[in-house]
This record gives sequence, C-alpha cells and structure tokens, in this order.
Amino acid sequence: MTAVMNVFFGAAVSKFGTKRMIGFGFASLIASMLIYAYASSIAWFCVGGCFLGIGLAFTTTTMVGSVVNQWCRDKKGRIMGAVLAANGLGGALAAQIISPIIYEEGNSFGYRNAYKLVALILFVSAAVILLVFKERGASQANEKSERSLRQSWEGFEYKETVKKPYFVATMVCVFMTGLVLQGINGMAAAHMKDVGLDAAFIAIVLSVHSIALAAFKFLTGLVYDKKGLRFTMTVCDIAAVLMTFLLANIAATQLGSALAMLYGILSALALPLETIMLPLLTGRLFGNKSYDRLLGLVVAVNTAGYAIGNPVVNWCYDSYGTYAPMLYIFCGIMAAVTITFQFIVSASARDRGSIQ
Repeated sequence: MTAVMNVFFGAAVSKFGTKRMIGFGFASLIASMLIYAYASSIAWFCVGGCFLGIGLAFTTTTMVGSVVNQWCRDKKGRIMGAVLAANGLGGALAAQIISPIIYEEGNSFGYRNAYKLVALILFVSAAVILLVFKERGASQANEKSERSLRQSWEGFEYKETVKKPYFVATMVCVFMTGLVLQGINGMAAAHMKDVGLDAAFIAIVLSVHSIALAAFKFLTGLVYDKKGLRFTMTVCDIAAVLMTFLLANIAATQLGSALAMLYGILSALALPLETIMLPLLTGRLFGNKSYDRLLGLVVAVNTAGYAIGNPVVNWCYDSYGTYAPMLYIFCGIMAAVTITFQFIVSASARDRGSIQ
C-alpha cells in the first residue's frame, strides 16, 4: 500500500496541499494503530496494514523529501540527514518505551496497550506538527541563492522525464537496491546465528548498527552537500557491496566476529541509499519541475523492492539451507548498480548542461 500510494503522492500534494496530506497521513497511522489494538482476526490486521501503508507514504521519506525541497535551497543534504537521523533515534527510544508494555508480566495481550499508546503519541505529534507547519508560498519558493542555483535545476516535464533512458535505469537501480538492502536486513541476524555466532554478540552488532545508522544519515547528507551526488552514492554503493560480501563470509571464529562487527558498520553506511538519498538523487537527476511526482515514483519502486527482497532470500534458504548463495548474487547486483549509476549521473549532467 505504501508503494501504491507513493505513485499518487505528487498528484495528492498538488491537489490538496502538503499540510492536509500530512494530516491525512497521521490520521491513517492512528487508525492503523487502533485497528491493531482491537483486531481479533487476520482480516482486520490486513485492514490495519493498509492504513499503515497509506500513513507511511505521507509522513516518512517521501514527505520529508518534499518538505525539505520546498523550504530548503541550501544544505539540503545535511538538513534531510538530520531529520531522518532524528526519525531513527525516535524509533530506538520508542522501542525502550513500548517493549516493556508489550512484555508486561501476566499480560499476554500487552501489545494491544502498546498500540493504544502509539496511537496517543501519534495524535499529540500530529497536533503539534499541524499547528506549526506552514505551506511554502510561490514567492518564497522562487527565492534562491546563487549557490542553490548552481546545485539545482528545473528539469523537464514529467512526461518527457519518464521517457529518458537514464530515468528507466534509475528505477531499475533503485528497485534492486531496495530488494538487496531489505532482503539482507531481514535475514542478517538469522544468518549470523546460523553460522554459529553467539546471540548476545549478534545483539551487540545490531546495536552498533543502529547507533552508526543515525550518525551516517546525517554524515551522508553532509557529504552530499560537500562532494555532490556521484561521490556520495558511490561511497554508499561500495559499502553495500562490501557489507554483502562480508556477511557471506562470516563464520564462528575470531575473524568472523570482527567481520560481523564491520558488517554492522558498513550496512549503516549503505542504508541511506533507501532513505535520505532517494529525495536527493531525485532532485539532482531530474530537477524541480515535477519533483513531488517523480519522488513518489522513486520511493514506490524502492518499496516494491522491499516487498520482494525478503521472499527471495528466504526462498534461497529453503532451497539450499543457507543464505550464502543469494548473498553472493546480491553482491554482484550491487556492483552492477554502482557501475550503472556512473552512467546515469553522466547522462543527467549532459541534460542539465544543455538547458542551463
């Protein structure tokens, strides 16, 4: 549902405005939490999942990218990185608050109370955000500094953009990146346990990963502002290649433990490819003219990759008794994505140069 709603993100924001769609997104999230809190059948959990998908489409990466693009002409990378890093830290804090409620002694249905609390938190958050949020006016949107003029461009009309070969290549790369990163993220802990690593050590690796991810989201945005899209994407792509190769070669040895810890750090450097980098690459590759509509498509394709990644890696495990073969395939896919992206950036730069 998140993927489907992102396809229509640009049209919805254009027709109803950013503030209304943020409110709609929060209302959908609250409805989802309340449905989960009272659901007593799989069918109702599916209904809750639909509302959750709708809410995420209008409150997370796509909306953050749209709002930052509206209001920020300079330092977009570090601002977007700071927002999404804060989002990750909020999730880590929430886990500490919600988990004790879920596992409350003597209450096998503690998760219901946890969902109710999340609904209340979302309601308060929505009230504060909608109270202070302001739409950016057309006159404000036209105010650009000299530096921002050099770093952004208008781009082409939507119908013209989607016909360009490098747009299609971008969609393939974004889809494959979502498939690989989410596929690995869903099985990394299970794979490390399968090869014999201690469960307590795996938990430490995941904790280091979470801390590093919050830091790398901000640092990725900072590097983007300083070094540009090609350099930043290449660093993150290479991190994805290396983390996949390392994970495939982890074993229950001292060296294997070191590789697991290095995997935790490198995976945190790779994951911004599916969060902060999606809005940034959309604006840099395709311009501002149809930004919201194109960003919705990019995020939708990336999310579709999520949906396929986990079934693919688990099919591999069922077929071969190990995740290793698929990890090597994923390593090759990310290497191909890294190379392909170099051609994409060059093609976009030629278009940008032709109209500026």
